[in-house]
Amino acid sequence: MKSNASSGPAHVLELDRDVADLGRVRRWTHAALTGIHQDDLVDVLLVVTELVSNVYDHARFPARLWLRAAAEPCVVIVSVEDASPSTPVLRPSSPDSARGRGMMIVNQLAKRWGVVQRAVGKSVWALIPCSLTS
Repeated sequence: MKSNASSGPAHVLELDRDVADLGRVRRWTHAALTGIHQDDLVDVLLVVTELVSNVYDHARFPARLWLRAAAEPCVVIVSVEDASPSTPVLRPSSPDSARGRGMMIVNQLAKRWGVVQRAVGKSVWALIPCSLTS
């Protein structure tokens, strides 16, 4: 991922082990991304929820959420780091599936997404297109 000279500051949130914390994660994301059009913010919140949910369901702690918004072109960079080396898988789902749609949602909303293996664990990132409010 390239850094853009017009990027805003990075926002980092250490994730707690309590899955009930997803509401706090969404509120923090909303507060961190002022200036993003509401429709785009909804997309970012969905991606954040899915990536952080994957940490609670499949990964290991410590874990953190990292956000940055760039203005030209407007894009929000979402990155979730955790201590598990397991890579998320984009799977087809059926209408009867109760679970397993998270990465499909990320794939539909993100301009691009990927995984970077780290010395301990991985970082799953997504670039979400956006527009700025006037």
